[in-house]
Amino acid sequence: MAGDGDGDGRGDSIRVCGMQFAYEMQPPLFMDFDLSVAPGSRCLLLGANGSGKTTLLKILAGKHLVGGRNVVRVLNRSAFHDTQLACSGDLSYLGGSWSKTIGSAGEIPLQGDFSAEHMIFGVEGSDPVRRDKLIELLDIDLQWRMHKVSDGQRRRVQICMGLLHPFQVLLLDEVTVDLDVVTRMDFLEFLREECDQRGATIVYATHIFDGLETWATHLVYIQDGELRKSERLSDIEELKHSANLHSVVKSWLRAETKQSKRKLPDTTQKPSLFGASPFTSSRHMAYYR
Repeated sequence: MAGDGDGDGRGDSIRVCGMQFAYEMQPPLFMDFDLSVAPGSRCLLLGANGSGKTTLLKILAGKHLVGGRNVVRVLNRSAFHDTQLACSGDLSYLGGSWSKTIGSAGEIPLQGDFSAEHMIFGVEGSDPVRRDKLIELLDIDLQWRMHKVSDGQRRRVQICMGLLHPFQVLLLDEVTVDLDVVTRMDFLEFLREECDQRGATIVYATHIFDGLETWATHLVYIQDGELRKSERLSDIEELKHSANLHSVVKSWLRAETKQSKRKLPDTTQKPSLFGASPFTSSRHMAYYR
């Protein structure tokens, strides 16, 4: 397991135990999935497209209901059931899309003729010193109009707003893809300080590996919803004989692709968590917060 918890899960920032999950009317994505991440870890979440990385991060962020209160716990609280977890600022999730929930319409893209200053300074309870540091770090012009800026500029504002409150657990889903090289490296250094100085925990899903060999402390690799690796970066044997993390992960993905091609076509339907009827309720259905 990623991190060095106390063995029973109570010392972990993140603990997943026997998790099962499937989207409605789909085959199971996770079956008896276990994971633990210790405080202070900078954990890379890796895997091919469709392996379950984004779903796992959303589950940890409390956006999907899976099983009972003890199946997915963040900071020793139920990720889904404890509605105050995300509101407290202790848990922060930054995903690929920037949206907000509007009643029965669900999540819609966050857009409008707002200035960056209006949005950033509109976050209540933020520390002015931390806010100014993030604005400078991300090189944000407070006069930017959010409906006119580039994807990269909009992403900087999203990141700034998501980090205004000091977090204990941060979940990142490919949020640095729109950042330039310098901003990305400065951002990662800020995150390193958050972990080293405050014992914060970060789980970071990415396909960009530049500089991560010395930044990350742990690595989690999943394949088709199964946990394949979960260990310290320093303990990964392949990294001891390779120039960089990129080449190691590439070799894993190539091997995974070859393995998939060797499999015979499966004409039988995978077991469903929902039973024969599409109207059968299940505690593992994809409920959204």
